[in-house]
Amino acid sequence: MTDLPAEKRWRGAEITVSDSRRGVDSDDRSGDVIVARFALLPADVVARQSVADDIERIRKAVRQCAQAADVLILTGGTGLGPRDVTPQALTPLFDYEVPGMAEVMRQEGLKSTPHAMLSRQVVGVLGHCLVLSLPGSPAAVAECLDAVWPALPHALALVSGDTRHPEPTA
Repeated sequence: MTDLPAEKRWRGAEITVSDSRRGVDSDDRSGDVIVARFALLPADVVARQSVADDIERIRKAVRQCAQAADVLILTGGTGLGPRDVTPQALTPLFDYEVPGMAEVMRQEGLKSTPHAMLSRQVVGVLGHCLVLSLPGSPAAVAECLDAVWPALPHALALVSGDTRHPEPTA
């Protein structure tokens, strides 16, 4: 198997975590970057939400979205501020973490700014859904997605139960 079949479509969900953006609207540029990337995966957007920086609200939204999606990407709440609680909300929900994906996102970000080392994004699996948490800025979202994009289809296949490994490329 070299790649996933072209006809495979995934189900994607996006959550924006922000006290300042209570509803998903045209001002949700980070969420828009995620949704645009879903089209390239390809993935159909099955859910899109915006929640306040509140652990229980984040958990409720994540549980809902993870039931409907193969991949759930959150943006926001990964910094060092007192209201940045996305990692605290997500980590207890995970069946297991995928630390390599979070590490490579931070490594990629360090090429642009030393502040990337302050980001606390986490990646894990909840049921059959891969959950990625990204910083809140549109540029950081794009950078993080660029970093994990080459492995994302294979990660989704593995989480869905397809444990075949692609043939190595020369």
